[in-house]
Amino acid sequence: MFTLPQLLEEDIRQIDAGLRDLLKKSDASLALLIDQGGFLITSQGDPGRLDLTSIAALSSGAFMATQTIAGLVEEPSFRSVYQQGEKHSVFITDVNEQCQVVVVFESSTGVGVVKYYATAATEQIAAQLQVAAERNPDGGIDLSVLNLADPSEVFRRAQ
Repeated sequence: MFTLPQLLEEDIRQIDAGLRDLLKKSDASLALLIDQGGFLITSQGDPGRLDLTSIAALSSGAFMATQTIAGLVEEPSFRSVYQQGEKHSVFITDVNEQCQVVVVFESSTGVGVVKYYATAATEQIAAQLQVAAERNPDGGIDLSVLNLADPSEVFRRAQ
């Protein structure tokens, strides 16, 4: 299982800036960075009454199901998933082997615009994740094994 690099406050600031830029340029309403296990890492935009934890988990599942379909049709992978609704649509795209970006936008907005601006955002996020990974190559965490009753192993003060 791949691990997420340890992220510092500066990493999250840079990632959030990329998500905000994506929202501004694409006119989307919400953008999330999730790990491959479906855990929400950070989000930007107005979630309103949306349950971001559930959206993250289900988006990850949809993305992984799409990867399985890719294998069945002899495609190495699909980079994105698009779900079109009457009011809102969702676009999920990979950042790297560890993370995906989920974008929620009004269905009147073309998916091409979202996809275009998501490409630049995912490249920026991937670069920041790489900086974090290089900072401490052995310091990654696997959120899927996180003990929610006692997360103290993850949330420690820097020495």
